[in-house]
Amino acid sequence: MSLVLYNTLTRKLQTFKPLTPGKTGFYGCGPTVYNYAHIGNLRAYITHDILSRTLKRSGLELRHVMNITDVGHLSGDNDEGDDKMLKSAEERGKSVLEVADFYTQAFFRDTERLNIKQPDVICKATEHISDMINLIRRIEENGYTYFSGGNLYFDISKFPHYGELARLRLSDLKAGARTGLDENKRNPEDFVLWFTKSKFENQALVWDSPWGKGYPGWHIECSAMSIRYLGEQFDIHAGGIDHINIHHTNEIAQSEAATGKHPWVQFWLHNEFLVLDKGKMSKSAGGFITLQHLVDAGYDPLDYRYFLLGAHYRSPLQFSWESLDGARNARKALLDRIRALMDKAGSAENTGTQAGSSVPAGTGADAYLKAFDRAIEDDLSTPRALAELWGLLRDTKLESGEALVAALEMDSVLGLNLKAEAEGKEELSADFEREIEELIAQRSEAKKAKDFERADAIRQGLKEKGIILEDSPQGTRWRRS
Repeated sequence: MSLVLYNTLTRKLQTFKPLTPGKTGFYGCGPTVYNYAHIGNLRAYITHDILSRTLKRSGLELRHVMNITDVGHLSGDNDEGDDKMLKSAEERGKSVLEVADFYTQAFFRDTERLNIKQPDVICKATEHISDMINLIRRIEENGYTYFSGGNLYFDISKFPHYGELARLRLSDLKAGARTGLDENKRNPEDFVLWFTKSKFENQALVWDSPWGKGYPGWHIECSAMSIRYLGEQFDIHAGGIDHINIHHTNEIAQSEAATGKHPWVQFWLHNEFLVLDKGKMSKSAGGFITLQHLVDAGYDPLDYRYFLLGAHYRSPLQFSWESLDGARNARKALLDRIRALMDKAGSAENTGTQAGSSVPAGTGADAYLKAFDRAIEDDLSTPRALAELWGLLRDTKLESGEALVAALEMDSVLGLNLKAEAEGKEELSADFEREIEELIAQRSEAKKAKDFERADAIRQGLKEKGIILEDSPQGTRWRRS
């Protein structure tokens, strides 16, 4: 496999060559766990999952690291606004750590439902404060900091490579300086490495440090934890395009200031936004859509995964319920074709479709698989990869067992869980669906009559048949377990 990726640092498509032959270090920016992830956030983690699966398919030994931000992230990425974690805790009447734990679990429930493989290392900011302090001390010893108004700042004027990732020029930044934001800063784009009580007098989580009791800036956590788990230089760093101008730009500056190594990261990958009719989806604007909203509306989480695969990760993607309907119908048709292949080929044990089997070289199925690999090698082109999967499944001239093996190999990258979904989620009969709706109506009447024992028995009985009931203000919906 000859993988080509678009490198934001160079603005070019480049052949990927790991620093250490046969091994790859990959860091993907994780969630700030102060609220549920919305479906726009989740696009990044689908992209990271496709990248991870592609790297593994290429035969590389992968170490994938992701952070959990549970301290230090302000509502403005450039040291402005409220602390996201503290604000959420105050609104909910919980401690910061309780909020962080709740939304961390919610995030991983979402990623599991989307069939996203967990990274090899998941690291929480609050558990790596000593790593951050040690890295900040290295930056300070190398002459890149100043202390002002109780906070320790990174001085971007001391770092000549500042802004390379975002194509920013220091001279332009100085000429366009903003005023009235933080009078302690020498330059408007300087950023805080360590806050003390001067920023928030009642900060919930604080630690002792050489600069006083306080807490770290947001950017330093990614540098400290990626260096700890991947070394002072590594292969790939990924995140959303909104991280380019500030967060990732500042990560580069502080990491290279500490280590003296340039470039710190070889490849930078950024996915585009998911957009609504009114623009980018944002938690701060309110009214954002979560994965659970899709489930409540009757969609399977993998319908959303299929929807995302239909667009290239570097293209803005317009979300609509109509387009999600199209993805659901396409995925249903895909599963129907997989089931048909399974029926023709017989059991996996008899046709060679068990784990470890491969497509014979030179066959028609092999040609489709090679075309699939070329598509996914070309900067993770999932739309072309999906097209090759469909071409394979529509080709009636192929031997069924070989076609099935090739489809499942493709799915090792696409992550649609085709075999398990096709085996475990055959279409429900119309009679059974009517039975479910009738039982839901009976349960509703039982609850009105305060016959909760009967209501619970109906719920449990459906659960034993693989049907999960979910109550909401809009009524009771059902889904398959």
